[in-house]
Amino acid sequence: MRETVLDVRNLQVEFYGDTKVIKAVDGISFELHQGETLGIVGESGSGKSVTALAIMRLVQAPGLISGGEIWFSPQGNGKAINLLDLPTEQMQIYRGGDIAMIFQEPMSSLNPVYTIGFQLTEAIQRHQKVSKAEAKRQAIAGLQEVKLLPSDEALRQQYIDTWQQTSSGSLTLDEQKLEKLVTQHKEAMLDRYPHQLSGGQLQRVMIAMAISCNPLLLIADEPTTALDVTVQATIIELLRELQVRRNMAMIFITHDLGLIAEIADSVAVMYRGKIVECGPAEQIFTSPQHPYTKGLVACRPTLNRRPQKLLTVSDYMSVEEKPTGEVVIQSKQPEEPIEITTEEIARRLANLEQEKPLLQVHDLKVGFPVRGVFGGTKRYNMAVNGVSFELRKGETLGLVGESGCGKTTLGRTLLRLIEPMSGQIIFEGRDITTLKGESLQHLRREMQIVFQNPFSSLDPRLKIGEAIMEPLIIHSISKTKQQRRERAVYLLERVGLNADAMNRYPHQFSGGQRQRICIARSLALNPKFIICDESVSALDVSVQAQVLNLLKELQHEFGLTYIFISHDLSVVKFMSDRILVMNQGQIVEQGTAESIYLAPKENYTQRLIESIPTGSLERIRKRQLRAS
Repeated sequence: MRETVLDVRNLQVEFYGDTKVIKAVDGISFELHQGETLGIVGESGSGKSVTALAIMRLVQAPGLISGGEIWFSPQGNGKAINLLDLPTEQMQIYRGGDIAMIFQEPMSSLNPVYTIGFQLTEAIQRHQKVSKAEAKRQAIAGLQEVKLLPSDEALRQQYIDTWQQTSSGSLTLDEQKLEKLVTQHKEAMLDRYPHQLSGGQLQRVMIAMAISCNPLLLIADEPTTALDVTVQATIIELLRELQVRRNMAMIFITHDLGLIAEIADSVAVMYRGKIVECGPAEQIFTSPQHPYTKGLVACRPTLNRRPQKLLTVSDYMSVEEKPTGEVVIQSKQPEEPIEITTEEIARRLANLEQEKPLLQVHDLKVGFPVRGVFGGTKRYNMAVNGVSFELRKGETLGLVGESGCGKTTLGRTLLRLIEPMSGQIIFEGRDITTLKGESLQHLRREMQIVFQNPFSSLDPRLKIGEAIMEPLIIHSISKTKQQRRERAVYLLERVGLNADAMNRYPHQFSGGQRQRICIARSLALNPKFIICDESVSALDVSVQAQVLNLLKELQHEFGLTYIFISHDLSVVKFMSDRILVMNQGQIVEQGTAESIYLAPKENYTQRLIESIPTGSLERIRKRQLRAS
């Protein structure tokens, strides 16, 4: 039997509002053993992150740990202690030492005014009585362990190879100079600031900081949510390696069961503050018992099937909240979604071929100036570099690729939100790259966009009704206020919200509801063409399924044409007729959604497909085999 590292018993966390008390964590219990990974999964608001903060004793007012026990066995000491009984000063010894945490957003977890080297060495010296030089050595070793820096041997070989190529073998690189170059390379990384690193690199820094004091327990709270699937896969693999190598216990928190399958030994499913199901990962995926778990497993798009609609949690259960506060869950038997046959897909593609192109893009180039030493433009960073494609009326064109590949820049350029350097954008037979003034404003009625972050897309000072009616006022559509109001109410109801939402503000809605509001606003002007720019990537998988189904329904009802931008190929495949794969500003592969998945021609496309967390039984068993 492995030693029990963490034993949570009947944990309760409450948040006190003006009128009622919210039970964020409602009497949960679980155990975690040395070398094991527990996945905690659930939607936003289920209590996952609050559970992690409670273990770290970081719950802030108006929150309060109101009951329960958290027993932790310190490293090298078999006697367990209740973390909730410790004075604050003593808890600070364990926090960041024996118990470490990786937060969801690395940029907000690191101080932007200090170098990563300073922040790493500070964390090491806070928990270890070592010199500044030793802390620096450990910081470098940590960055090498998380593979942000190459090993010393790899760096030496890199400089030897470079030297031989440039010197034509006429000179030799002496050992002293070689060691100086290696040292300079490592110290250059320590001297960088957070804004000089990518999201994936920053998350590696956070992992290096978390493991710097060799913790017995590592808590990873949604550590890959903001990352591309390829970077996400790299971080998951890194955490797996570190956990096995160091024999750490780990809690991995996410809303995505597919991701949990890639890393967890056992899974706890949380809903409304309670653990509704817990068991080995293989069991949870093969025979889930609770209707909520069944819904989470079913709602993620799969690459090997093409249903007409995705199942959601509401297909598996109904929820009734009684006046006493008691929540009653009733199981439902969902209807199996109708599969779209190969013949139906081929027929739709053939029908789309008969349609005239709604949008034609020819050799489009977009660059951002890089300033020279004296302020002049020295060169351009080409975000979009010679892109050409066509989009038919009623079609959904998927645009997929990693962050920085040019997807969003291309989408915004098509709407003339960014000016192109050269090329043509032809919409309904006319070149819109030269439109200005009133002609450009009229074009805005025909082309709309749904952005990634619904909260930042809505003015927090405007009520929802005002936000939806605003485009109608700007474009002088609907003569009276009553007509505009009726239009707004119709759109809200069409996206699944009630008319009483008109008088509420954005902060009073969940992320999924806010995205529905943004979709309603984009439909206000009856556009022909909508760009969905990562419009579901910030949502829980269950809410994501609802929004994807809604977008498909609206396309059929309003005859919409979509460009659907995402880094997740499984979501893009479900939505799209054809797919364009972008890399470094260029389209590297294009074809039907089925052909891109079944027979990708480019290694880059294959890597995107392999990085998708599928949650398949085969992947779980392969991982377990590697671990054994």
